[in-house]
Amino acid sequence: MAGGLDNGGDDLAENHEINVTPFIDVMLVLLIIFMVAAPLSTVDVAVDLPVAQAKPQPRPDKPLYLTVKQDLSLALGNDDVPSAALAPMLDGATKGDRNQRIFLRADKTVPYGELMRVMNLLRAAGYLKVALVGLEQTPPATPPVGGEAAR
Repeated sequence: MAGGLDNGGDDLAENHEINVTPFIDVMLVLLIIFMVAAPLSTVDVAVDLPVAQAKPQPRPDKPLYLTVKQDLSLALGNDDVPSAALAPMLDGATKGDRNQRIFLRADKTVPYGELMRVMNLLRAAGYLKVALVGLEQTPPATPPVGGEAAR
């Protein structure tokens, strides 16, 4: 006689595979959300930045100043320098030391593009250590307590 075991007949076999279709759907929705939200988070906002009150750094013994004058001419120290002769003049002033810091200062009427042109000349000459020079600003005086002005 042959016999068989009855396993209940109505039970479905267990499936141990992960259904990835809902997972892919959720990931695509998140991808679309981030693609839409990313450009919105990079909108330029007009901001009035405060003036920096940084502590002045100590001066070197012999700083080397490169000046962009109001008429867009250049001066190395106190001597006028044509743009084409800037690299040889810098090499002579620094004795070929390209790690020496160059202090770049410009008249406030000099256009930003001209200042960038001079910085590119410095970079082309091999001088990568450039410090921008500005006036030191003292913090504004605070009014006396109580709102009364000093007499």
